[in-house]
Formats: sequence, C-alpha cells, structure tokens
Amino acid sequence: MEVPINFVENESIPSEATMLCGFPDVGLVGVLASSHVISELNLVEMVYIDSDLLPPIVVLHEGLPRAPIRIFGNSNLLVTIAETAIPAEGVQRLMRSFVEWGKSKKVKMIIPIGGIPVQNRQEIEEPKVFGTASSLDMIKFLEHHKVDVLKEGFMVGPQALIMRYCAERNIPAIALLAQSFYNYPDPEASAAALKQLAKIIGIKVDVAKLSEKGEEIRLRAKDVMKRTQQELTKMNKGQEYDLPLYV
Repeated sequence: MEVPINFVENESIPSEATMLCGFPDVGLVGVLASSHVISELNLVEMVYIDSDLLPPIVVLHEGLPRAPIRIFGNSNLLVTIAETAIPAEGVQRLMRSFVEWGKSKKVKMIIPIGGIPVQNRQEIEEPKVFGTASSLDMIKFLEHHKVDVLKEGFMVGPQALIMRYCAERNIPAIALLAQSFYNYPDPEASAAALKQLAKIIGIKVDVAKLSEKGEEIRLRAKDVMKRTQQELTKMNKGQEYDLPLYV
C-alpha cells in the first residue's frame, strides 16, 4: 500500500500565484532563501505536509510544534520551506506531489532555489547565479532577464525532480542555482539567488541580513546541513561535478 502524502490547507490558497520552493540541498541555499522571504514579507502559514515518508520530527517555533515542511504565502506568492532533510527514499514521490499540488492550485510559475557546488567557492566573493528552465519559452524568459542559462551538466536532488516533473506536465518553471559550498550552509549564495529572484518577479526583499548574520546562520543550520549531506550522498549528488557524456 502506497504511503499517502497529505497537503493540509489551513487557509484559502490563491490561484495564479508564483510558488518558490526551498528544499534542503547543497549549502542549504533554497532553505535559507525561503526562510528569509517568509520572514521579510511576513507570510502566513497556509499548508503543512503530513506523510509517513517524512522522519518523525516536529519543529518548535515559539514553543509550539510545527510540521517540518510547510507552505507560506499571501495573495500572489507561495513559499515552500523544509526544515529537515528530505529522505532519499521518498524524494521522488514528495517532489511529484508538490508539483501536482501546485498544478491543482493553478500556480503561474514554480521556482525552486538551490545551490550548484563549486570546488573553489572560498575564492568567490560574489556567487554567480545560473538558471535552468522547463521549456524553451522559459529559457527565453531567463535570457530576457539576463540570467545565465546552465545549458549542459547534471542536476541531482529535489530541485532537479521539480524541474523534471514541471517539464513533463507543461508547468512553467525556472530553477535559480547559486554557486555554493557543498558541505556548509551558504547564506551569501542565498542572498545572490534572492537578488536575481527580485529582478525576475519584482519582490522587494532586503538580503543584507543574510550576509551580516552569515556566521550565526551557519552555526544554526549546521545540523540540518549534516543530515542533508547524508541524504544527498544517497542521491549521488556528487555527480553534479561530472560533465555530460554527449557533445
């Protein structure tokens, strides 16, 4: 019997919204970016995910238990955040369910945010942000906004699956991938991704705090990063360093 994945909706979900996705990945780039957007825009919790595919974890906020994967939003923006590592064994079903849920809510666009590991990250002062897209039209959309398109290579993990399922279901989607550390939380990479996001969808988010509190954020997020790294290893995340076989 297949384990159910339930999206428990506590608020009315807007249609035609843009949906950001921040799932644990290299550098926790998406998680830190989503958390920052939720805080800066004072978004309201609308949905939480209930499934036995997830570990038996609750997140305590202001003394109250919360599900580790939730969706916040307002009238035109939805932001998904996962505060625990996604188990490799359930990542495909979970990401497929997120895309299907987004489609059922008639989202305008899905934008996963993540990191792209670079071995010389410590030498890079301003991380570059690359984009991938679910269709040729969305590639043109990225080029219109002057985002460098990642045309060859591998993507592995939650963001990769979201893009694949969006392409299969003809859902407009772009992924923003900032150069990041593989093993360490990278708030500066998150800030770079959010700067690019702001240019694309027009949200106003001050990213200064991500850089100013970089060391504090790294310390707070190190345990989630450790668990995430273990799951990414099971997903063969290191393959992103490889070159594609075709020319």
